[in-house]
Amino acid sequence: MNSSILDRYADFRGYIASQFSTTTQTMVDSALAFAERELAGRERYDGSPMLDHSVSMARIVAENIGLGRNSTIAALIHDVVRIAVQEQSDRLEEISRTIRTDYGDEVLGIAISLCKISDIKLKRSKEQASDFRDMIVSYSDDPRVILVKLADRLEVMRSLDMFPEKKRLAKSWESLNLYAEIAHKLGLYSIKSELEDLSLKYIEPEAYTHIVTELKESEAERMAFIEEFLAPVRKMLDADGIKYYIKSRTKSVFSIYQKMKKQQVGFKGVYDIFALRIIIDCPLENEKQLCWTVYSDVTSLYTPNPKRMRDWISIPKSNGYESLHTTVVTKDGRWVEVQIRTERMDEVAERGIAAHWRYKGVKQGGMGAEEWLGRLRELLEDTPSESIARRFDAKPSEGEIFVFTPTGDIRKLPEGATVLDFAFDIHTSLGAICTGGKVGGKVVPIKEPLHNGDICEVITRKDQTPKADWLNICVTQKARSKIRLYLREERLKHARLGREELERKLKNWKLDIAIDEAVAYLCKYLKIRTGNELYVAIADQKIDASQIKDILQQWLSGQADEQRRQAAAEVEERKLRLKEERGETAAPRADALIIDDTINNIEYKLGKCCNPIKGDDIFGFITISSGITIHRSDCPNARRMRERYPYRVIDARWRDGAQGAFRITVAISAADIPGIATTIMDVASKELKLSVRGINFNPKGDGTATAQLTVEVPSVGVVEMLLHSLRRVKGVRNVYRVN
Repeated sequence: MNSSILDRYADFRGYIASQFSTTTQTMVDSALAFAERELAGRERYDGSPMLDHSVSMARIVAENIGLGRNSTIAALIHDVVRIAVQEQSDRLEEISRTIRTDYGDEVLGIAISLCKISDIKLKRSKEQASDFRDMIVSYSDDPRVILVKLADRLEVMRSLDMFPEKKRLAKSWESLNLYAEIAHKLGLYSIKSELEDLSLKYIEPEAYTHIVTELKESEAERMAFIEEFLAPVRKMLDADGIKYYIKSRTKSVFSIYQKMKKQQVGFKGVYDIFALRIIIDCPLENEKQLCWTVYSDVTSLYTPNPKRMRDWISIPKSNGYESLHTTVVTKDGRWVEVQIRTERMDEVAERGIAAHWRYKGVKQGGMGAEEWLGRLRELLEDTPSESIARRFDAKPSEGEIFVFTPTGDIRKLPEGATVLDFAFDIHTSLGAICTGGKVGGKVVPIKEPLHNGDICEVITRKDQTPKADWLNICVTQKARSKIRLYLREERLKHARLGREELERKLKNWKLDIAIDEAVAYLCKYLKIRTGNELYVAIADQKIDASQIKDILQQWLSGQADEQRRQAAAEVEERKLRLKEERGETAAPRADALIIDDTINNIEYKLGKCCNPIKGDDIFGFITISSGITIHRSDCPNARRMRERYPYRVIDARWRDGAQGAFRITVAISAADIPGIATTIMDVASKELKLSVRGINFNPKGDGTATAQLTVEVPSVGVVEMLLHSLRRVKGVRNVYRVN
């Protein structure tokens, strides 16, 4: 390293030597020499070497934020990597290899992540500021990246006078709305305040100059008042034997500006211009006790405002901030904010999370990267969390990406989102006619997955419409719900067209049938679940009109034949009634069904609804598709069948002497006593010699039980014997035959 570099950055090198090990100092010098060679001839806007920015940034990283060797080196060489990436230099691979070899993968990783953040094209939009913050943080998988980036931005703001006016305004807006917010979430209050003040200087120069002038003019009077206020406080603290020192902190220019705007007052209308900070030097175990002792001393001298009391010692803020705040009033009515904390708490407040980590027992100098990260993660897991980024509100959940429109708007999407998801996220009407996209100048299909930082232009066509298979392409709920809604509306539209078509056909065919009756029969015949599905099939011409006509004509012809049979049956019925009125004995109808033990070999079936057996009074019922079903005359469905379909009811009787085995079920309610189920089984199988097919015994828990006994019997007479025998069993309360 040449002597001019040694002299120019002697102050920085001296600080590194005083805080870090000899090994670290050697590596920092090496990185400084490497950056000087690679950035030779490159200048900033004011003509100063670009290396000045890197060195100043590295000083902030090490001193103001309290990071270690790798972060400091990454700050020194980050511009080397950034320029190689931007210029697509052939030396990028060589530079990366050198950094990896000399300083390690972590240094290279931090530098590359910083480049990604620098490439983000930020748009001045308060509505999207939160999303831009999320995106900045999303590039910070290593928790040090976002901290080093804050140092980068702070150095730029300190040097902003050299930038063109347009850049000054853009960077001031970004610093105020994005980076100051991130610093606040990380507990870096001094960096937050400085970024806010410097941003205000360029965004509202007149207001900034006015407040700075007022602060200077009132400084002497303010210092005199502070000394008068503190004299009795010091006396009490000294008497208590407390080790302490006091800082006077004037409220930041930006905070004063905000209060003036909010309260609509001038500078003199803001009363809490300054705060006094009493910092205690004590062991960790005595912190809370001594802070409350100091609080007691101050509030015994001056009257506190209970509404302005803030206890962040008992319950620290989520970013680690601990302090005890109170606002008191003097006898002449002047309000003063007093902050009480220990040295440890003060460094955490000044340096944020990195300082919080240090007080868990690790010294900074010479610490290895793995140890640093391990301790930092240990701290964050106590919160709980796993990375710095996740401990503040702006951090997006895992699996999110950020994609830009060509105009610079940012859209937050889940990982795996496609061009089609992006189109629907912008607007439903855009998604509905999307045919693809253009990403990085390359045309891609609608199913193309997007990645963090992509700039996507949606390609559309007016005659495009959503398709059912789009549901397999989209991952966002918004896109999927909009596609489903469109498909549902299209389905209803097709259903209306299909119904109108069917109505026209029925009218043209001159078929004497209501449309709802026709739809019900067609759905049953074609095995279609709903009328809407039938209408859609008709509209989409999946069912031929001639097929529908044939089905309905055959059905109507069958109905006519059935009506003729019904009329003939009614005539026969009237003849029988006439004979009865004349006193003539009606012989059994010759056409009555004769049921015997061969029933399973012919086209008759026993009804499952009433389970008829030999000896039951029975009748036959002609079904549409299952032949003739035999029912008991007292079947629960008998009345309905006789009233609605009398023409389908026929006489039936058992053949005399027919043999067979009929399965029946008997329901029993009884007391829940030991052995009753066995007794019931014995009555059926041993006493009556019946074949038992099963018993289901269910105790109810209240001393009673129910049972269902299934047996095979030859006739209804045996059923009566079974019921009679079971009723005699001790504990049985009720027995009846189940249909």
